[in-house]
Amino acid sequence: MAQSNPVQAPDELIFGRWASDLVAELPDRLSKRVHDNARRFPDQPALVEGEVRWSYRALSAQIYSVKIWLEELGLRPGDRLMAVSENCRALVVLLLAATEMDASVAIINPRLSASEIDAIAADCLPRRVVFTSGASTEAAAHGRRHEAEPFVHESLGELMIGGLNKAEPDPVYAEGHRQTAALIYTSGTTGKPKGVMLSHRGILYIASISGGMRHLTQGQRVYGVLPMSHVFGLSSVCMGSLYNGACLYAIPRFAPDDLLDALEQEAITVLQGVPAMYAKTLEHLRTHQRTLKAEALIYISAGGSPLDLETKQRVEKVFNLTLHNGYGLTEASPTISQTRIDQHAEDNTVGRVLPLLEYRLLPLTEDTRESETAPGELWVRGPNVMLGYYRQPEATAACLTADGWLNTGDIARVDDEGQLYIVSRSKELIIRSGFNIYPPDVEAALNRHPAVMMSAVVGRQVAGNEEVIAYVQCDPGAELTEEALRDFVADQLAPYKRPSRIFVMDQLPATATGKILKGRLRDMANGETP
Repeated sequence: MAQSNPVQAPDELIFGRWASDLVAELPDRLSKRVHDNARRFPDQPALVEGEVRWSYRALSAQIYSVKIWLEELGLRPGDRLMAVSENCRALVVLLLAATEMDASVAIINPRLSASEIDAIAADCLPRRVVFTSGASTEAAAHGRRHEAEPFVHESLGELMIGGLNKAEPDPVYAEGHRQTAALIYTSGTTGKPKGVMLSHRGILYIASISGGMRHLTQGQRVYGVLPMSHVFGLSSVCMGSLYNGACLYAIPRFAPDDLLDALEQEAITVLQGVPAMYAKTLEHLRTHQRTLKAEALIYISAGGSPLDLETKQRVEKVFNLTLHNGYGLTEASPTISQTRIDQHAEDNTVGRVLPLLEYRLLPLTEDTRESETAPGELWVRGPNVMLGYYRQPEATAACLTADGWLNTGDIARVDDEGQLYIVSRSKELIIRSGFNIYPPDVEAALNRHPAVMMSAVVGRQVAGNEEVIAYVQCDPGAELTEEALRDFVADQLAPYKRPSRIFVMDQLPATATGKILKGRLRDMANGETP
């Protein structure tokens, strides 16, 4: 219900323990729990990259060794280490070793353009830049462009090391809730990049609570294909696995064939992805007439972008598992809510808010203030909320209050059972002839067509109004026209919700995680270029 009074999500049992107890034992540094795991079960598998397989004892030893090496490279407490890297063992160890010595790590996707990477470097002012050239041809290309020195590390593999820069260290704090561990740069935006400062405690809260809700523990094998340059891949997948004693498979990029092989040959038990990843996997199974073999798989979930009900149902039918859903954003490390492991939701809920977090829904207009069912603007407060945008106090103040409340910018509602539903992003709301149109409603109608893989809906400004513009990606080989799609959605949508134009595209523009770049589509719509 839309209301401004804060609500605290209740404490709850997570895999046999109270969330409040789990939060109370959070360490002050990311690496602490990995070292503890190395003492508790040294021979348990911790990290797999191709033929390289490390136990927790081996991973712990690598962190200590690489920490000394980074000190020899001139990295100091308070410095920023910029890692241009795909998922790989080198990135995991660099993150844990650098943050253990109180430096922070800016993790950058090497598939960004040269200008984007240079803008991020100019913003975070790193002491050094490391390019994981052995794991990524794109990282190697950026390394050559920066005239970085090739270096073969005996354990981490082929790297390229940038020069030592004169950089002013940031303040260092012993407390995990004050010390920055990672800088994650937001994607899909224009203008100056924004580095989201995530604390050790914020990341570890997600690793412990969200990971515990997935029942991660020793013996679980997690397919880590979501990029660590994205907070979902960093906190939930990577640190969630290592914090809880599971084995992380570091996968540099998504390919349906590789995923299906791993599910069968490596007996993967946990799979987290974005909706587009699941849609492409289903399409691959259909077009290649391949049978899914995933007997060990016990948990699958989606996040990073909205999950429509049609995609959810298709995935659940093929995998014969509940496709769990969740919601978050980079500025919240990222998870705010998720469906519980014993829950089989029949709708598109993103689950209940994580225990002990505070939230409130601010009315969108004065006339919705007294409505119990009207959606509101979602604000959250808790240990997972960012410290701010790096060196951008004005941008920070625009969404984060002095007492820790984060404006998510999303429009949400909560039902009587505490289930959270994301109605729309406030900046994506389309107002047509005075009617509010939430893009997910239109996208859900389009996605019901059996030949549609995914869709994205944006608004286009016209004289005194807004139009609804839809972009659709179909299964390969499908012959689908705009007229056919118009007819298909006509009886599903009110006239004011129906798209003015529907563009069928070979590929929707997306980030490496599969998140559709709606900003780019909005630019295309206003330029009337499909």
